[in-house]
Amino acid sequence: MAAQCCCRKAPGAEAAPARPPPEPPPALDVASASSAQLFRLRHLQLGLELRPEARELAGCLVLELCARRPAPRALVLDAHPALRLHSAAFRRAPAAAAGEPPCAFAFAAPGPSPAPPPPLPAFPEAPGAEPACCPLAFRVDPFTDYGSSLTVTLPPELQAHQPFQVILRYTSTDAPAIWWLDPELTYGSAKPFVFTQGHSVCNRSFFPCFDTPAVKCTYSAVVKAPSGVQVLMSATQSTYVEEEGVYRFHMEHPVPAYLVALVAGDLQPADIGPRSRVWAEPCLLPTATSKLSGAVEQWLSAAERLYGPYLWGRYDIVFLPPSFPIVAMENPCLTFIISSILESDEFLIIDVIHEVAHSWFGNAVTNATWEEMWLSEGLATYAQRRITTETYGAAFTCLETAFRLDALHRQMKVLGEDSPVSKLQVKLEPGVNPSHLMNLFTYEKGYCFVYYLSQLCGDPQRFDSFLRAYVEKYKFTSVVAQDLLDSFLAFFPELKEQSVDCRAGLEFERWLNATGPPLAEPDLSQGSSLTRPVEALFQLWTAEPLDQAAASASTIDISKWRTFQTALFLDRLLDGSPLPQEVVMSLSKCYSSLLDSMNAEIRIRWLQIVVRNDYYPDLHRVRRFLESQMSRMYTIPLYEDLCTGALKSFALEVFYQTQGRLHPNLRRTIQQILSQGLGPGTEPSVEQGGAGADSEADTDAPALLLGDEAPGSAISLRDVNVSA
Repeated sequence: MAAQCCCRKAPGAEAAPARPPPEPPPALDVASASSAQLFRLRHLQLGLELRPEARELAGCLVLELCARRPAPRALVLDAHPALRLHSAAFRRAPAAAAGEPPCAFAFAAPGPSPAPPPPLPAFPEAPGAEPACCPLAFRVDPFTDYGSSLTVTLPPELQAHQPFQVILRYTSTDAPAIWWLDPELTYGSAKPFVFTQGHSVCNRSFFPCFDTPAVKCTYSAVVKAPSGVQVLMSATQSTYVEEEGVYRFHMEHPVPAYLVALVAGDLQPADIGPRSRVWAEPCLLPTATSKLSGAVEQWLSAAERLYGPYLWGRYDIVFLPPSFPIVAMENPCLTFIISSILESDEFLIIDVIHEVAHSWFGNAVTNATWEEMWLSEGLATYAQRRITTETYGAAFTCLETAFRLDALHRQMKVLGEDSPVSKLQVKLEPGVNPSHLMNLFTYEKGYCFVYYLSQLCGDPQRFDSFLRAYVEKYKFTSVVAQDLLDSFLAFFPELKEQSVDCRAGLEFERWLNATGPPLAEPDLSQGSSLTRPVEALFQLWTAEPLDQAAASASTIDISKWRTFQTALFLDRLLDGSPLPQEVVMSLSKCYSSLLDSMNAEIRIRWLQIVVRNDYYPDLHRVRRFLESQMSRMYTIPLYEDLCTGALKSFALEVFYQTQGRLHPNLRRTIQQILSQGLGPGTEPSVEQGGAGADSEADTDAPALLLGDEAPGSAISLRDVNVSA
């Protein structure tokens, strides 16, 4: 879908160029209350004012639309109870120039209009005469527990393909998409911090929208923030207008609503390549720069060799405080990533490369519905592994893949092979939050299907060529699985003649709709030099007699292992827990001090072994770890394990001592975990620990990881430590 219209009449031409055929309506999305199928959205403008002291965002939204059919009665948008709508207005577009196609826009910015207290931001004036505005009636109705529907009545005489604007003024408070942090929840403890997280359906609490991946448009924004606060957005262009005290942003390519993202805080930049920089709090900037300098350009160049030009101009990275609810998010031009991952080099590499891959798969070409999220995540995971193979070799890629597939099978044992969420085409029932579908099947089963397709054509390079053509054909649009598979068979006609889509037991339809494990998994033998020592060490520790096993194991120096090797070894031990006490004692004697000096991805796995085996001599290490961590991914797994055994009182004690350093949403989640089994009315409160009352329920937090929404579940966050 083109971002702009360039079909004006050429000088000296005798006739206007033919108008392009109308675009088909977007796919129906059960997670959206909107009337997106009745309208064409070309651009949205945002005027935002950040009010951190009130934890409030004031907004003016301008939607530039046209109706697909005459006289639509109303425009329905996705919204949220956190949004308070103050006014709605309608404005016609100026007459289109001769030769312009339907829905070509040439709007002035919204002019002044009465605004309720407190004052709302207004867009600056743009050149050109401004058509008159008229107020519109609106109402807000319940939709699901993750959103509302906003119905705006439209003028009855509206014609099909006639451009118009709807102007909405609103404020948003306690919105699940908008995370306000007090200064003490940042690393520098100097200034307030705010970020947004839209995936999957949270941005309807940021601004009213067609909150579906099926609808894409360009956007622009003007943002006013407190003095001294740096504002960034996922946009191709950004400027700071000092005399006005505002930041201006423009995204020139169409994106879905969930990829509109904002962050503001005490952030400083450092260049790490010709088209990349990192943004971080000043105390983190040297570490972030040293770890990524030169590397991101290497990854981008490898991706371009595989899949064609990088389409988004710059690729910047912003490191967020530990309250960021997931590991990373692929916001175009500006990847969001949690700062906690900086100490785990290999996880940092994989997470950033995964987000780089999303620039082609997920951002340029997007799944049209959340029921087929694998079209973004499975393809991005495949592309990520092609990039790591090109950059770091096949052995490293196979090790990381083995690590993730191990986690997939662990998740499958808990959920059962007939779990409906193990399908690639998941049926999303009305009212179910699509974020609940974010699990390892989306990533790893999706990856296995894409890998299987690559094997059908016999050569990874030929499959790379297909993916380049696929991106070129569908860039800046949203697709369904049939688009991918039809394109695949058209690109390889010999495979279509062989009916590879109907091979017994490996039918494409079965890949998409069968529950359970992948129908085929990749050959990981190229990683055996790295995985074989892990398997050998694990077998030693489960062999008899123990003293001989321990003696043999002590000759293997795991300090020289890669992080993924050590994590895989500890995961295998964790799967076998509870272990005999003498085994745990020997493991502690052999590894505890060494592991305690390693990164957080290693330490949390060892500490989960300590907790699941009630090994009291190392419990002080658990306390110290929880006292130093403020991240969901490093706290929730331990609290879940502590509360399923005999250590709940220990968990309560640590929580009461550390809760003041946790984000309110995370505090609420841990309270829910701690309350399991305590009986009604006995949920631990922050008052017990001497801190202020927690007014933010975690139901407002995006449930992006399976362990998040199931306190006490045997599936912990360590099993789904994947980027969005």
